[in-house]
Amino acid sequence: MKYWKKLSTQERKEIIEKALADNVDFMNDNSLGYPASKLDNRVFYSDAPFLKDAPTLQTFVANPNHIGCHTYGTSEKAFKGTQEIERMVLKVLAVDVFKCEDEQFDGYIATGGTEANIEAMWIFRNLFKREYGAKNDEIAILASDDTHYSIPKGANLLQVDLLSIPVHFETREIDRVKLNEIVLNAKNQGKKYFIVIANLATTMFGSVDNPDVYTDLLEELNLDYRLHIDGAYGGFVYPFSNKDSEINFTNPKISSITIDGHKMLQAPYGTGVFLCRKGLIENVLTKEAEYVEGMDLTLSGSRSGANAVAFWMILFTYGPYGWFEKVSLLQMRTDWLCNELDLLKIPYFREEKMNIVTVRSEYIKKETADLFDLVPQKHNNENRWYKIVLMDHVEVDDLIVFINALKKDMNLPV
Repeated sequence: MKYWKKLSTQERKEIIEKALADNVDFMNDNSLGYPASKLDNRVFYSDAPFLKDAPTLQTFVANPNHIGCHTYGTSEKAFKGTQEIERMVLKVLAVDVFKCEDEQFDGYIATGGTEANIEAMWIFRNLFKREYGAKNDEIAILASDDTHYSIPKGANLLQVDLLSIPVHFETREIDRVKLNEIVLNAKNQGKKYFIVIANLATTMFGSVDNPDVYTDLLEELNLDYRLHIDGAYGGFVYPFSNKDSEINFTNPKISSITIDGHKMLQAPYGTGVFLCRKGLIENVLTKEAEYVEGMDLTLSGSRSGANAVAFWMILFTYGPYGWFEKVSLLQMRTDWLCNELDLLKIPYFREEKMNIVTVRSEYIKKETADLFDLVPQKHNNENRWYKIVLMDHVEVDDLIVFINALKKDMNLPV
């Protein structure tokens, strides 16, 4: 690990205090030109005594705006201190976790995985239009039926067709026969450029796509493509539970990756991450943002610097080995649950190395699903699966209560 390490409470506190000192101080500086300030002191007390020991809350009250992209060109100098904190988060993720070469990436902390996925599609659509003169109706997005809803949302916003590829019911693997048929048909109808979305753990099943299934076919057909990895859920699990994973920037075909801090990392909502290789993000440069130093390359524009600090605090509280231990514990709990379901002969899907277990709906009564807040695949009579996510708060004691409820439903002794 080049950048990621565990820091003491005092070390973390000093680093964040220095970052805030390097930012503009709206209370004491003569800052007249910014349409911003610290949070309203009548509501958010900046002199509350507990703030001195709470770096993230200090940042929240100071209210830094991280507008723009801080890995590309210049940025607003008023918030340079906490911008450096954001850059450090991106270095940890790009270099230490997803194995990118140092300084060969761009990215930013987005509002979530939805924005990060749309950012990727926006970049690639514009790249095809600018480099190849592509028209929107010559571009298509390829993604599986299990892909997150942000992909059809982005397709609608960008006015690009989405080609949804069926998956096998039991294995959740991409149907290669259907993929071949759909891509050949799209080619015959004039599609020349493809934005590929491969899942590093789908939201419902935790299933992990093999990106080679897409890229091998597209290369065989001599079609241009760019490959994006949606690791919004699995990005903080799979690289740690599967040390042999090649779904990272060592694969030259992968152009960009989405990760979410507000899922497994338990960061505040609004801490998604977009990462891409150098030479791509400038395709969405908004030149009209002339009042923003460095202009803007993000979808959201203004973003809270406090979220970057919260993200950084979690990473550097655990360190890489502490995080590996946490993921390993969740894997053990997931194994325990799967073993119990096997004993009850209840069918389920679980991607190896992931911490989601999705159970066939006919084996769980709706009253039991409601009691444990299980998430259905569909909120209607067509639902066929219920999802169990082994998050940090889900302990084996909780799972025992759940298993006993299933046994009661099956008229088995508890």
